[in-house]
Amino acid sequence: MAKKAKGNRVQVILECTEIKASGLPGTSRYITTKNRKNTPERLELKKYNPILKRMTVHKEIK
Repeated sequence: MAKKAKGNRVQVILECTEIKASGLPGTSRYITTKNRKNTPERLELKKYNPILKRMTVHKEIK
């Protein structure tokens, strides 16, 4: 079970944007935390996608 968020720090899920466009089955997701006060917009990071076997852009999903 996830830890309860303290203060402005919240858990977010990052999902690969390129795997959806490619049409391949499966998805690449990562869980991380962010400070809601410092970064109110959606987070976007380059992470490794094991399905595509390369670094891809992962965006925060709701």
